[in-house]
Amino acid sequence: MEYSELIAARYSVRAYRPDPVEDEKLQTILEAARLAPTAANRQPIRLVVMHTAGREEEIGKIYRRPWFVQAPLVIAVCAISSQAWVRESDRFNARLIDAAIVADHLILAATNLGLGTCWVAAFNMEAARNVLQLPAEAEPVIFTPLGYPADLPEAKIRKPLADLVRYENW
Repeated sequence: MEYSELIAARYSVRAYRPDPVEDEKLQTILEAARLAPTAANRQPIRLVVMHTAGREEEIGKIYRRPWFVQAPLVIAVCAISSQAWVRESDRFNARLIDAAIVADHLILAATNLGLGTCWVAAFNMEAARNVLQLPAEAEPVIFTPLGYPADLPEAKIRKPLADLVRYENW
């Protein structure tokens, strides 16, 4: 698929078929995430892949929407602040941006393989930490179900480009 077609095809999937995700496809998606750029190539990110079968109630505590655990997999993108690049001038820590870039690579790779995802940031932090059994230094940033879509994309509503882009200055 051409890149412009790929980014147009991606949508937030909120219904999943129970079909398993082939391991080869999962590995391709995880490799795309691994290859994502991060500040100073620090890669302060860890991915936690969870199978939902038999764990729907437990994983569902992270984000309480039935479709979240309908997919056969849920992937957490976690950041480790101490491993991230920090800008000297103001101590800005790039971990959240790094996590977002990794998640975007993962999501686009999944779309390219015919799989669906849905970027979830409105999760219960305490439940996420408990379910993932995270060490103190790891921070869950983004979750996405991963599976075959059982719905169809709706029309995307986006602002016009002219509302988003400035040239030379504000």
